[in-house]
Amino acid sequence: MTDSAFATDAFVQSQIAAWMRELGSVKRLAAKTLEAYSRDLAQFMRFLAGHMGGPVTLETLKQLRGADIRAFMAQRREESLGSRSLARVLSALKNFFGFLERQNVLATEALNVIRTPKVGRSLPKALTVIEAKQTIVAAEEMEERPWVGARDMAVIALCYGAGLRISEALALTKGDLEANVLRVSGKGGKIRMVPLIAPVRKAVEDYLALSPYKLWPEDPLFRGVRGGVLSPRLIQKRMENLRAALGLPPSATPHALRHSFATHLLGQGGDLRSIQELLGHASLSTTQIYTSVDTERLLESYAKAHPRG
Repeated sequence: MTDSAFATDAFVQSQIAAWMRELGSVKRLAAKTLEAYSRDLAQFMRFLAGHMGGPVTLETLKQLRGADIRAFMAQRREESLGSRSLARVLSALKNFFGFLERQNVLATEALNVIRTPKVGRSLPKALTVIEAKQTIVAAEEMEERPWVGARDMAVIALCYGAGLRISEALALTKGDLEANVLRVSGKGGKIRMVPLIAPVRKAVEDYLALSPYKLWPEDPLFRGVRGGVLSPRLIQKRMENLRAALGLPPSATPHALRHSFATHLLGQGGDLRSIQELLGHASLSTTQIYTSVDTERLLESYAKAHPRG
């Protein structure tokens, strides 16, 4: 039973369940996105039940006004929800009511009068080339157990040298690894092929040569000390130790290595469309943020080097 079950009648609950099934099986949204959308809608239904004085029914939704949604958004803002999260909440509501309209259940204009909160554009924090390389090498040097050090080095090398999300790196199986290419399952289960440059391929091969576990094609590529699937928290902890040892900023996370991959490729003349495909971005606009990062770094270098800087 979902969080919204006690705030809605059986019919509305069945529509929510059908919507979630569509998001998961048809639109193939990532698990975390599904969880966030479900939570956002449940909070809205609980608010609406209290606002209207009873469980939410189809008739309640038909009577929905823009003022009701504004009141809900204002309440969430008072609970210290940021603009980015509020924008996601509104997206979840629009998605749900769009689903109801496609199912010929109801149509409402209430959401059309609500403006999406303005979200400040934060630029990804990239490491320098030297910092990224130091991080990869140190990941192996700081571990006494050779195979564990080689494993962590390989994971970090994939984040920087192949632009993988940490979740994508840890989801790899032995069968996803080919001679010069990786088969990567990204957000929403979308598959992309990512080339493996020689240093990254060597890091993975070195790990496999030292690993005490025999891996079949369908087995997870990266294993924990006890043989289970490697936890992302262990790699995040490794990065925390590396930050302290190398004097890196707090922004130096596994995901920052992915940002560094894109920024450094762009800085060397990489094509935006190609970088988009390598990163697995659904939209080119998501990749375009790296042009701002590269310009910012260029201006910093200019200010430091120019006589009038």
